Amino acid sequence: MRVPTVKAERAIRTRQRVLLAAAEIFDEAGYENAAVSQIVERAGLTLGALYFHFGSKQGLAEALMNAQPATIEPHLESTGLQRLVDITLVWADRMKRDPILRAGVRLAVEQGSHGMNDASSFEEWRALMRSHLDVARSDGELREEVDPDRLARFVVGACTGMQVYSNLATKRADLMERVCDMWDLLLPRVASASVVGDIQVGPTRVPVS
Repeated sequence: MRVPTVKAERAIRTRQRVLLAAAEIFDEAGYENAAVSQIVERAGLTLGALYFHFGSKQGLAEALMNAQPATIEPHLESTGLQRLVDITLVWADRMKRDPILRAGVRLAVEQGSHGMNDASSFEEWRALMRSHLDVARSDGELREEVDPDRLARFVVGACTGMQVYSNLATKRADLMERVCDMWDLLLPRVASASVVGDIQVGPTRVPVS
């Protein structure tokens, strides 16, 4: 395993500083109203650093949209259907306090307004959820009639709509409650009888970080 050089580590830190600053600005102002000058000022870096790592403002937006799953996965240890539930619970919790996740979601939802048409971030979520549903299927956790890909697509769409509604209604204060409601309705329909009572839903599933 190669050990990162001091130069490589510095580049990683610089990239992360730009990404975090951009996330904060995009989350506050949206894509159209965010200026690269604001981003580099917030990051305490130069325009050259931004363009070196991301190429453009759009490149930054794409990086943030595609960073969403990585903000969730490292916090989880469960498997199968429980892991799918946990992904949505951790997502709901972190949407209230993680600017990279919030910015990625906002940019993905609003991208049509600034000339982008990229479903890859939604497809990444679908593929991630499908992979855990495939494990659930092999472990006998899903009812026979459940199509894992169809369920993954539904959960991605449901969560996308829920966060928009929750943000407008309560600034996402009730997003966790809405996600729990979704699973209370879904689990009896999708989980096999042998595990449906074992799947845990609620904020206590969110790891302390």
